[in-house]
Amino acid sequence: MSKKIAKKKEARKVRVGFVGVGGMGQAAHLRHYAQVPECEVVALAEVRPELGKKVAAKWGVPNVYTDFEEMLKKEKLDAVVSSQPFTFHGTLMPQILKYKVPLLTEKPIAGSVAMGEKVLAAAKKNKTPMMIAYHKRSDPASMEAKKIVDAFKKTKELGEMTYIRILMPAGDWVANGFCQNLNSAEPYPTHEWDPVATDMDKETNDAYISFVNYYIHQVNFMRYMLGETWKPTYAAPSGVMLAGISKSGVACTLEMSPYQNSIDWQEEVLVCFQKGWVRLTLPAPLTTNRAGKLEIFRDARDGAAPSHTEIQMPWVGAMWQQARNFVASVSGKRDIACCPPEDALEDLKFARDFIKIWKNK
Repeated sequence: MSKKIAKKKEARKVRVGFVGVGGMGQAAHLRHYAQVPECEVVALAEVRPELGKKVAAKWGVPNVYTDFEEMLKKEKLDAVVSSQPFTFHGTLMPQILKYKVPLLTEKPIAGSVAMGEKVLAAAKKNKTPMMIAYHKRSDPASMEAKKIVDAFKKTKELGEMTYIRILMPAGDWVANGFCQNLNSAEPYPTHEWDPVATDMDKETNDAYISFVNYYIHQVNFMRYMLGETWKPTYAAPSGVMLAGISKSGVACTLEMSPYQNSIDWQEEVLVCFQKGWVRLTLPAPLTTNRAGKLEIFRDARDGAAPSHTEIQMPWVGAMWQQARNFVASVSGKRDIACCPPEDALEDLKFARDFIKIWKNK
């Protein structure tokens, strides 16, 4: 007798569309989504038509547009990835969100608190799921560190959390990540940028934008590891360090380029408890196929030897894992690694408070 072999129905892939495939659009996002097995990039919209065609041909994207609204109207998309200058988010993101397609966009959520509030309001009004691309949360070592820290907080195995320190020196964040990018001599079309914050003069706003551009990842990651809000309490006049306190009283410091290195990236997160610590060392942002390094130190009692453990991570980069995390969230799978807009708005408020302390303005 012959037997019928039931074939498992293949799950439908998440259909993704891109708004913008410039430098970060290609290096940080498209090349990773194009290799995520759970999704397919079916369309892209790029205002520079020749670049759009070249990029689509390289990554096998079948449909190319110059107008993102035309793409959103014609394509049946499950998700949108938009990588644009953040000082344009307040203008662009509400236009995308009105189509009610889950959206992932680069950090920060906007260039000012007011514009961030505008973007968040648009997401809520349209009931559109939105995630901000704080990719460090998606590094496999970061995801594991979060689980371990949360477990230590619950079990009290290492006592109470006492301190978190994040060090982020200036370095080679690109790590040759743009080497596969395609370029074009086409000029960028002109467009209207978001209005600047009205509560800062130009010098102060420039300092704010610089801080938000370079260190908002660390502000966000501090809150992620704490599992609660924190606020700045001190800013070094030189600008190399800020200190803060969490809601429950955990001391926090962020060291901002106390030194720099030309051909390396030396970012570190140290989470301290009364009887040990968790240390996370992160690779350059555009590194591929490489996770961070995760270590745990446990103090000993009653004469026993202390232990120092390094947890082996898979050969998976944060950007690729972020793409999988976003696709999983679109598919209905809960994923704490992606950052919601409400959380991202807190980063802008923190940055404004820091600037008030640092510049006294």
